[in-house]
Order: sequence, then structure tokens, then C-alpha cells
Amino acid sequence: MNDIVDLFTINDYCSGLNLSALHPLVSVINLNDGEWSVNKKAGAVRYHFYAAFLKQGQNCILKYGRQNYDYQDGTLVFLGPGQVVDISNLDTNIKPSGHALLFHPELIRGTHLGNIIERYSFFSYELHEALHLSLKERQIVLDCFDKISYELSQNIDKHSKGVIVSNIELFLNYCNRFYDRQFITRDSANLGVIEQFESSLNAYIRTGKARKEGMPSVSHFAQEQHLSPNYFGDLVKKETGKSAMEFIRYRVIEIAKDKIFDPDKTISEIAYELGFKHPQHFTRLFKSKVGYSPSDYRMLN
Repeated sequence: MNDIVDLFTINDYCSGLNLSALHPLVSVINLNDGEWSVNKKAGAVRYHFYAAFLKQGQNCILKYGRQNYDYQDGTLVFLGPGQVVDISNLDTNIKPSGHALLFHPELIRGTHLGNIIERYSFFSYELHEALHLSLKERQIVLDCFDKISYELSQNIDKHSKGVIVSNIELFLNYCNRFYDRQFITRDSANLGVIEQFESSLNAYIRTGKARKEGMPSVSHFAQEQHLSPNYFGDLVKKETGKSAMEFIRYRVIEIAKDKIFDPDKTISEIAYELGFKHPQHFTRLFKSKVGYSPSDYRMLN
């Protein structure tokens, strides 16, 4: 089995391209200037920093898990600390192309961006959930990279870190906007995901799976549709206005309302059928959403 090589620093990545990092904690790289110099025994690499890769020129194939993903010109791929990418099939005869922004968690620690970095959920998306840019969007990304690169090329002063981190945050905010656009332009496909989600959720409860395995989780339904939990959650939020967990709870309560009309079932039995380990947790959730306890709701109707 090939080894997993850990990329702890920005320079660990750069050295694999025979390049030098502009800064130990952050760098903007023109991949066209690099040449592959990877460890022949390496089957995969694990990133310990944040990375955004803008693909330009020839198609690029990356392997994530057991699948290959073919990236066209203008694709933006994000990786976060802890993610592993398979490089066992990397063709080192093809010259790398495109641009990369790399920044270490230590750079943003204690900054505004460091406090909100979890909001940029696309760092936890899987590779096949990449961002596909228009020509105009691509230019905006390159402009952001140019600003960061310019600042890195200047003499370091007390303002340098703030300016660099602010420009990284600006870039990430643009990416949030671009992902919103991508969710909208793929509306018909997204609706298929929502329909499948709702159907699977209903089946999970009505077939008795909830009683056996507990309340359904977001990751369960994301895995069913071969999506990362973060991408799936963001898609559900864009289409329904609710988070994936809110949507699950909403459907659970709607199903509970139907079950409450069955006089042969106790409230506790209904709670167990819906996946609650403790009936009082079901009662508390039902009352918070409906305004009445399950028993009161049954009496009123």
C-alpha cells in the first residue's frame, strides 16, 4: 500500500513542484511555473492547511476516494485541513497549470476570519462538488490572488497580515456568492436531490428504521446521495429555506401529527417509532414546533 504523505507547511506543497513559498503561512502560486517533484512512494497526500486551486488550461484529473474527477478549465477546488487526495495516478509528464492560494490555520488564528472560517463550508465539500466559474468570476478570483500576491511581495510591516487576511476573506466571500449562483443554475438537479431526500426520510420512519437506528441524521441522507454533509446541507438550505436538520425535524413533526390520530398508540410508542430514545425529548420538540404537547394536540383534534 502506498504511503500517505502529510503536507504540514505551505513549503511542503511548494517543494513538490520545485517552487518556494512566498511566506511560511500563506502563498499564491502560479502552477505553470512548477515542475512535479513528488515522492514516488506517495499514494496520497494529506493537507494540514487551506487550499484553493483554480484550474486553467488542460483538463486535470484528481482522485478522491475511489472516484476520478475531471476538472475543466476554470474550475475552483477547495481543500481543508485533514483532507486526503489520492495522487497514485498523477501523470508527472503533464506540466501543472493554473493558480493556487494556500494559507495555514496559524495565519488566521485570532483574526476575524479565524473566528468565522467554519462558515465557508465549501472547504469540507468533496472534490466532485467543485465550483465552476464563468469568465467574469474567474477574473475576480485572479484579481483577489493578485492583491494577495502583491502584498506578499512587499516588505513586511505591521499592516501586512491584516491586509493579506482581509483579501483572503474577500476572496472567500466572493466564492460564497459564486456557489449561490451555482446552486441556482442547477435548480432542476437540486430539486431532484430534495425530492429524494424527502422520500428517503419518509421511508426511514415508516419502514421502522428510525425505531431501530434512532433519529435520522443529515450525514445519513447525504451519504445516500453521494454528497458531503456540508454540500448537502447548503443545498437543502438554498432550496427549502431550512437547514437539513430543521427540515428533518419538520418532517418528523408532520408524520407525528398523523400518528397521534391513532388512538391505539401511546405517545411513548409514537416517540420510539420516530427514533427518539426518550419520549420526553419528543414531547419537548413537538411542543416547541406545534405549540401544544402531543397529548394536548390529540385531545384538541
